[in-house]
Amino acid sequence: MMKRSGVSIPLAPIIGLACAGWLAACSAKAPPPPNSVPQVGVLTLKAQPVTITTDLPGRTVAYRVAEVRPQVSGIILKRLFKEGSDVTAGQQLYQIDPAPFRASLAAAEATLARARASLTTAKLLAQRYKPLAEAHAVSQQDFDNALASEAQAEADVASGNASVDSARINLTYTRVLSPISGHTGRSSVTEGALVATAQTAALVVVQQLDPIYVDVNQPSTLLLRLRRELADGLLTKVGTDQAQTRLSMEDGSPYALPGTLQFAEVTVDTGTGSVTLRAVFPNPAHVLLPGMFVHEHINEGVEDHGVLVPQRAVTHNQRGEATALVVGADAKVSTRVLKTDRAIGDQWLVAEGLAAGDKVIVIGLQRIGSGTARVAPHEVTPAELSATAPAATAAQQH
Repeated sequence: MMKRSGVSIPLAPIIGLACAGWLAACSAKAPPPPNSVPQVGVLTLKAQPVTITTDLPGRTVAYRVAEVRPQVSGIILKRLFKEGSDVTAGQQLYQIDPAPFRASLAAAEATLARARASLTTAKLLAQRYKPLAEAHAVSQQDFDNALASEAQAEADVASGNASVDSARINLTYTRVLSPISGHTGRSSVTEGALVATAQTAALVVVQQLDPIYVDVNQPSTLLLRLRRELADGLLTKVGTDQAQTRLSMEDGSPYALPGTLQFAEVTVDTGTGSVTLRAVFPNPAHVLLPGMFVHEHINEGVEDHGVLVPQRAVTHNQRGEATALVVGADAKVSTRVLKTDRAIGDQWLVAEGLAAGDKVIVIGLQRIGSGTARVAPHEVTPAELSATAPAATAAQQH
């Protein structure tokens, strides 16, 4: 007991309170117990038949294109089609003022008639002079002049015929016709416009859209591989040196009708080493328009024992190599270096590094730090894998 200012203070309660406070402080500052073994989700890989598909980005190109230009000069009197409509080969599109060309045709026909009359006169004169020249009733010079006049008249008739044909052709050209069947674009002229022979600007462009081409630029090595697979029977043949292909639109929606991939008449660009592969697709509803960005899908065959691994389970090391974390039978984690063939949907087709039966970590990669030796794995179901896909993707991106 302690005395202070004549008051006795017991020491035992004070010492007990101090010890309790110190113990509480020590308990608050004590480190937490070590973490438990990380929980991860694993997927057991299986060998399965995998359809090998090559995706080729490209652009649509009109099957045939006709830039309609005037063959004679004149004033446009009528436009005889609706912009954006379908026209047939030989259909009249414009009418150029035919009056000057009718006059030219009439003048040429009159000149031809005069030449024919002169030929008739020259022939009759030559016929009269022939017996007279034989009887020496006229000089040989006069008979020769009559023959020459006949020949000249025949030449004038031939020239007149050519002039009439030319004038008739020019009159026909006042009816501007479509050279092909197809879809019209925007008209560059209206009634009253003056057009000229061989002008650079087209009056209208007519494009045949059914069928339609799809052109893709790819390395020449791809062409060699596709040719080899076509010869080996891995690609579906639809003709000589042709394979079947599918198409998807720019928004990812599939195009219903299959097309034909053609390998003929390709030239390697010496600057880039690429080739243009051309496919033909039926386009009866004109869904495909020239200039669209699309994707071709070529079925290259089936890998009978393919091993697929989700893309989110694959990372890259400092050397840029693809890697995956595999859990062994003793729950130990090991890193495998992979060689992937190609992406198939949201998975990689593995060529080397993984085999059927390997347990690959697909969930909880962010929980594994450097030096982690053991984990607590649990098998992931397809439903769980699909449900956690967005979260796992976001975690990998961070």
